Amino acid sequence: MIYEFEGFRVDAGKRLLSNGAGDPLAVTPKIFDTLLYLVSHGGDVVGKDELMSAIWPDAIVEENNLNKNISTLRHLLGERPGEHRFIVTVPGTGYKFVSDVQAITSAPADDADAPFKPRNESWISTRPVLVAAGAIAAVAVFALAFSLFTNRRQVDSIAVMPFTNESGDQKLEYLSDGMTDALIESLSKLSAVQVKARSTVDRYKGNADAPTIGKELNVGAVMFGQVIQRGEDIILKIELVDTRTENSLWSQSYNRKMSNLVVLQNDLARDLVSELSVKLSGSDEQILAKRYTDNPEAYQLYLKGVRLTRKITPPEINEGIGYLQQAIEQDSSYALAHAAIARARVSLALGGEAHPSELLKARADALRAIEMDDTIAEGHSALGSTVYFYDWKFAEAENHFLRALELDPNSAAAHSGYADLLGRMGRREEAATHSNRARELEPFSAFFNATGLGQLGNPDAALERLRFAIELDPNHYFPHMLAGQYYKQKKLYKESAEEYGIAKRLSPNQTWSDAGLAGTLLEMGDREGARAILDDMILKSKEHFVPPFGLAIVHCQLGEIEQAFAMLEKSYEVRDPKMVFLKTDPRLKDLREDPRYQDLLRRVGF
Repeated sequence: MIYEFEGFRVDAGKRLLSNGAGDPLAVTPKIFDTLLYLVSHGGDVVGKDELMSAIWPDAIVEENNLNKNISTLRHLLGERPGEHRFIVTVPGTGYKFVSDVQAITSAPADDADAPFKPRNESWISTRPVLVAAGAIAAVAVFALAFSLFTNRRQVDSIAVMPFTNESGDQKLEYLSDGMTDALIESLSKLSAVQVKARSTVDRYKGNADAPTIGKELNVGAVMFGQVIQRGEDIILKIELVDTRTENSLWSQSYNRKMSNLVVLQNDLARDLVSELSVKLSGSDEQILAKRYTDNPEAYQLYLKGVRLTRKITPPEINEGIGYLQQAIEQDSSYALAHAAIARARVSLALGGEAHPSELLKARADALRAIEMDDTIAEGHSALGSTVYFYDWKFAEAENHFLRALELDPNSAAAHSGYADLLGRMGRREEAATHSNRARELEPFSAFFNATGLGQLGNPDAALERLRFAIELDPNHYFPHMLAGQYYKQKKLYKESAEEYGIAKRLSPNQTWSDAGLAGTLLEMGDREGARAILDDMILKSKEHFVPPFGLAIVHCQLGEIEQAFAMLEKSYEVRDPKMVFLKTDPRLKDLREDPRYQDLLRRVGF
């Protein structure tokens, strides 16, 4: 039986869902079962118990599973929040499919004009074809039998190597990089699969074999990919290699139109997980089926934008935000793009020392993202950062970080952000746990190796970690800046000054290393040099935003207590995010006995 409604087509026999253009839509078995049952009972109210019994006939599940299926279906069919074009909730009873459905009892065996063409899957010609599609027990028996006959081991850990751009055009690098990132992000949210972070696999790009990667990263398989764009066509070639035997576990070639790029990305993730032979939970299936946009132009703009916003310089981040804003112009309901803009604005405010108003904008973008889709971990993580650094509402920020980690326990960014918050609140053991977890998830990230150093207890251990971080990425200013701080603690002033200087050259916009260098010069007895740095910071503050918290630190180190308090008051007034360091920064020790300092702590929320 085939059911058609408003441009969609549900083929019960083939268990396929396609749109009006005949393109297949990625949908997990349980989501398909939910849709099929609803459309086959179109116009009738279907009780929740009846629906759950039909979808999970041999299992006892919670009503929340059904609710998630309905939510996923609404998104898949393009229903906006509050809209009920297809599925209406009948309070206290169940659901009703309200769109007009046309049932077709049969279709010609050879219909050249049929709009839907099955997705080309290379394994169809070499493996047994499952006739009883839709019978869950049969699927399980077949999977087990195939595994036994081929002696193929289950793989639940994987490293996705950066896809190579074989198009001959460097401008298309965003496509190969973006598709790699999107696949890793999708897989990292699955509980059944362990996938290595992008920062971990980047170091192997074009220079390692599967056994080496498998041994060093402790993964069962490595995936290699090539992306070729030719006009409106995109070709993706994939190979999955067993790290133990070097045998090819799976290879596939996808040839699609660029207009089907979103579908291709979902198909790739779904096919890969199928080849890994892992058992997915209901939530895992929903993650695989989820698409944040159906607009191919918006998706390509998103890939371009995210690639740039992950850089560390303000010009690149701002350019990336521009692409993400264009993506939203193409699809105003693109929640993930709103979340990406929020994350980028947080980076501008914290790393690029942009005006704190960037955090206010970030909060608005994060709120839009989670209002559209409350299951976006990135939106909650970004919102947690803005509430922490701008609003100084620590308990509320903690709730958002916890929600982000509930949705994506493998988010290193959420673990790291939460660790910083916990540390400022004096909860050091918890902070260490999350900081360590961030580094476990991304062990070859320069940034995450440069965080959580306070828990190490001494500057020697911190410097050892920072040297490793600098080795990983010599052009990242953050480890150099912190190295300047720890060399100063060891009274190695020359090395401290050198590291602060490198940090400044790598990131000229930030003044955090200026404040650090001023302190080093003062300990060396060079008061004039420190004064010159302060004068330069004040001069620059007349041209663009300079965090007044840094000015307060230099004034304090110079013994200018009144000027330091004036800058701290200004820092409070403009919502300088560095005010979260007020309680813990040792350079403000000379202010701590003053009642004005205690008043500031109270107003900030400590």
